[in-house]
Amino acid sequence: MLQKKENYRVAIIGATGAVGEEMMEILASRKFPLESLKLFASERSEGKIYDFLDDELRVEILDQADFSNIDIVLGATSADLARIYTPKALKAGSVIIDNSSAFRMEPLVPLIVPEVNGDLIATHQGIIANPNCSTAQLVVALKPLHDAARLSRVIVTTFQSVSGTGKNAIDELLQQTKDILSFKTPERNVYSEQIAFNCIVDWARDPETGDTEEELKIIEETRKIMGEPDLPVTATTVRVPVFRSHGESVTIETEKKLSLNEARALLSEAPGLTVLDDPARKVYPTPLDTADQDNVYVGRVREDRSCKNGLHLWVVADNLRKGAALNAIQIAEGLIR
Repeated sequence: MLQKKENYRVAIIGATGAVGEEMMEILASRKFPLESLKLFASERSEGKIYDFLDDELRVEILDQADFSNIDIVLGATSADLARIYTPKALKAGSVIIDNSSAFRMEPLVPLIVPEVNGDLIATHQGIIANPNCSTAQLVVALKPLHDAARLSRVIVTTFQSVSGTGKNAIDELLQQTKDILSFKTPERNVYSEQIAFNCIVDWARDPETGDTEEELKIIEETRKIMGEPDLPVTATTVRVPVFRSHGESVTIETEKKLSLNEARALLSEAPGLTVLDDPARKVYPTPLDTADQDNVYVGRVREDRSCKNGLHLWVVADNLRKGAALNAIQIAEGLIR
C-alpha cells in the first residue's frame, strides 16, 4: 500500500516508447510531486538521455531494474513484458499503474478511467490497470448519458491513428506516404497491409466470433469500467492513416428518452469532456484539433431515428494522452490523494 508523503519516487518502464515519452511530458506539465524519476527500457535504449525539468535523466536497462526504492511504477510496455516486471515491482512494494492489457480483466484489479470510476482506485491491491485507448475516450462520453438515462445498447466504430501501434507505425505511415508520392513501391513492416491512403483491420481475430482483439477489448473493458457486466456493446475497429488521435462513431440507445439539448448539456457539464457541435458553422472535432489535448471531444450529436431512444455521437481524443499516458497519471494523482 502506498504511504502518504510529500514527494514520490516514480519509475516509467518502456520510457522510450511513444507512451513513455508522453508520460514524462505530462508528469512535468502537471507538476506531479516527484522526489525522483527513473527511466527503464530495453538494452538498445541504454544510456539515452532525456531533458526533464532542470535535470538530465539517463535510461537504464529494464532487465536490471531495482524497484525497491520506487513508490509508483508507470507501465508503458507490452502485455508480455508487463507480466514479467509487474510481479517484481509488486514484490518490492511498488504500486503499478499498467497501460498494457495484461491485467485489465483480472477480477481483483481495478480498471480505471478517473472521470468514470475513480472511486475504485482505493480498492487496488498493488496493481491498477489503464484501459485500451479506444475504451478510455468512449466511456468518458458514455458516463454522463448513462447516469441520466441508463444505456441499453452501445454500438461503436473506431477510426484509430497509427500512433496507437507505436513509433514504428508512425514512421511506416510517413515513409509509405513519401514512397507513394515518389512513385515507389511502399514497404510493409509494421502492418500486414499498406496503411498509407488506406483503412485496415490489422488485429488478430477470435476464431469463434470473428471479432478482433481490439473489438473484444472495447466490449469487455467498457462493461467493466461502467460497472455493467451485461451491457450490450458491439464494436468495429479500423486503423486509418492518421498520425495521432482516435475518432469513434458511437450510437447509443437509452432506457429514458434524451433530447438533443439534454444530451448536449449533459456532455458539456461532464468532467474531461468538451463539446464541439455547431452544424451550421461546420464545427466538430477532428484528430488534428484534438492532438496534444487532454479532454475527450464530442460533436455531431444527432438523434437516431431508426429506434425509439437512440443518439449518435462523434467522439475524438488524443490516444497517447487521454487514451494512455494522461489517464495513467490521473490515476497516480488519485492514488496519492
